[in-house]
Amino acid sequence: MKLSRRDFSMKTIKGVGAMAAMGVLPLSNLACQSQGRKLGVALVGLGSYSTYQLAPALQDTQHCYLAGVVTGTPAKEKEWADKYGIPSANIYNYENFDAIADNMDIDVVYVVLPNAMHAEFCIRAAKAGKHVICEKPMAISVKECDDIINACNEAGVKLGVGYRLQSEPYTNEIKRIVREKPFGEVRYVSAEAGYRSRSNPDQWRLDKALAGGGALLNMGVYAIQGAIYGTGQNPISVSAQEFSTDPEYFKDTDESISAQFKFPNGATGNIFTSHSANVNRHYSAFDNGWLELNPANNYGPLSGRLSTGEEIKFPHESQQKLQMDDFALHVLEGALNKAPGEMGKRDMIICEAIYQSIAEGGKTIPLDLGRMGIVG
Repeated sequence: MKLSRRDFSMKTIKGVGAMAAMGVLPLSNLACQSQGRKLGVALVGLGSYSTYQLAPALQDTQHCYLAGVVTGTPAKEKEWADKYGIPSANIYNYENFDAIADNMDIDVVYVVLPNAMHAEFCIRAAKAGKHVICEKPMAISVKECDDIINACNEAGVKLGVGYRLQSEPYTNEIKRIVREKPFGEVRYVSAEAGYRSRSNPDQWRLDKALAGGGALLNMGVYAIQGAIYGTGQNPISVSAQEFSTDPEYFKDTDESISAQFKFPNGATGNIFTSHSANVNRHYSAFDNGWLELNPANNYGPLSGRLSTGEEIKFPHESQQKLQMDDFALHVLEGALNKAPGEMGKRDMIICEAIYQSIAEGGKTIPLDLGRMGIVG
């Protein structure tokens, strides 16, 4: 019987785990098994985010590396092979992608395609036995999120969402302050995420068939996340409004959206997202103080301050590098998955509720999320 590298790796991991459970090996040996090993990552879709953020970050990651690419543009095959030394055997197109199952160099598939293609390629990657990172938003519907989660569970592979901010220190400092309550309970949160888009009316982000939505699915998920980690809670209801100042340019997708949240502890929140305004701020107000990040969600460096006059300041590192190393450690050592599939599904539930509220004239939509997707 032919044994694939993945079969061998899984048998080895299970064998080592069983020996540790029986006391033959200490549990610390599980981590030792992965020391020095780096996971091979294949990027699916070689647009601007892969080109200018992910691929450069993978040159600096400690626990994973750029092992392959998948592209629908033949010219990019040679370009990326030459630039990053990727062997031809590790370069695929969208038609022969499934053959990646037999490639021993590739452990993780990172899907960086237009939103409407996420579910298809995440599911195909899982069926190929590869761990999956899906760029945000996870999909264009809650059903597609469920399909991705189920496919990964059935294949026994790990799933993460490309929420880079979950790995960077400013976001995690907000989580710590909210959790430890040095200023008391949080009472209000405001989160804004957007940029001005006018240069390319033909981009896929303005095509609903490919994007699934507009500013909300593209940038609004950052604001939704900010409202949640800025309170440490999921919202229990939402109402929302949509605004358009240029209906000709945004004829197919939402331009700007504002939404209001209520939280279990009585706190309230407001988010704003836009493809017409450069907004990039987070604010949490507590019983006895406040915190602010401004900027809060770009590629960095970020900047923050407290009501005490103290700065929130950390050395800048690539957020994408931190994110991909965190996911690699989740696969290799069982470290915390900082952006699991349930987080992506939760955010899509909220997005669908926001669109429902807008369609129903700003009606308040109840949410029953419990602690879904809350990490750390």
